[in-house]
Amino acid sequence: MSDADGLHSAAPSRPAGEGAPSRPAGEGAPSRPAGGLTIGFSAALEQFGPAEAVALAAYAEQHGFSGTTASDHFQPWVPQQGSSSFVWNVLTAIAERTTGDFGPGVTAPTFRQHPALVAQASATLGLMYPGRHWLGIGAGEALSEHIVGQYWPEAPERINRMFEAVEVIQKLFASGIRHRDVKHDGRYFKLESTRLWSMPEAAPEILIAAGGPVTARRAGKTADGLVTTGAPVDKLGSLLERFAEGRRESGRSPETATKVLQLHLSWAPTDEEAVHNALTEWPNGGMHFPKADLRSPWEFEQLAKMVRPEDFEGRLLISSDPEVHRAAIQRYADLGFDRIYLHNVGRNQREWVDVFGRDVLPKVTR
Repeated sequence: MSDADGLHSAAPSRPAGEGAPSRPAGEGAPSRPAGGLTIGFSAALEQFGPAEAVALAAYAEQHGFSGTTASDHFQPWVPQQGSSSFVWNVLTAIAERTTGDFGPGVTAPTFRQHPALVAQASATLGLMYPGRHWLGIGAGEALSEHIVGQYWPEAPERINRMFEAVEVIQKLFASGIRHRDVKHDGRYFKLESTRLWSMPEAAPEILIAAGGPVTARRAGKTADGLVTTGAPVDKLGSLLERFAEGRRESGRSPETATKVLQLHLSWAPTDEEAVHNALTEWPNGGMHFPKADLRSPWEFEQLAKMVRPEDFEGRLLISSDPEVHRAAIQRYADLGFDRIYLHNVGRNQREWVDVFGRDVLPKVTR
């Protein structure tokens, strides 16, 4: 997730039906269980084929995980990961095999996919599985988005494109609910007069990915919620506060917004195995520099040769001790996240699900 603080301004407010959220804050959002926190499973489509990812999501739910997020990439980060299936197909299959919430952790409706296509895909899932589907939106990374051969802009433009894409999606969601055509003529996107003809009564939640304070505040003004990735607790606390500021500035309560955390970790029966899994399967998690401009898994593979175990500190917890992981998850839960989706970076998925379902998830409180 990239951010370009201070380099772009907040989107202007718009009247209802012209890019405003398609429902009042909190209305139509998936219900939250008592206690206000769920811990779900992150299906890494970079690492597992579609059939295996679906089976793992179902297995995780059977062992106490609540909800599933799946990654939306056209290519894996490194060749070792080996997969990259189409997230919308996989999400449908996951929804058929599970009962919890689900959504793309972050999809980028800005280059590879037009926002109208993403709006239609999301609305269809919302109609098929009422109250379960949510939509995570991000600014995109060259690894997946450059493949269509368009100019790859700097971060400020990518972020502005993302917010305009959200405006288009909100307009289309509203069009389906109100049964009225809409159109859009913006800086980056155009939409001829049309509507979503298949639309649930309540629009799916739109969650905006943010890794820095300016985008977080702007997301608070614009969307139903925030999605971010694991980082030091003090940084995430500041991020949530800026998001809350944006909510208040838009006249909405921060308490009605959904806060989602995607947490990468490495667990194995021994610390040595956990370290090996991180270095082999998820070296991108140890890269401390911006990665949004890198275009090829082979570039990442070359950079991965420089990653050392200490590079994961503060970014990806590596431990064989379930209690260490529980304590870390609890610290994030205490910040106020509503949903935490866990991704164990190793191939030992079922073994990890067994251990965490028994020794970790039941002990995390809110």
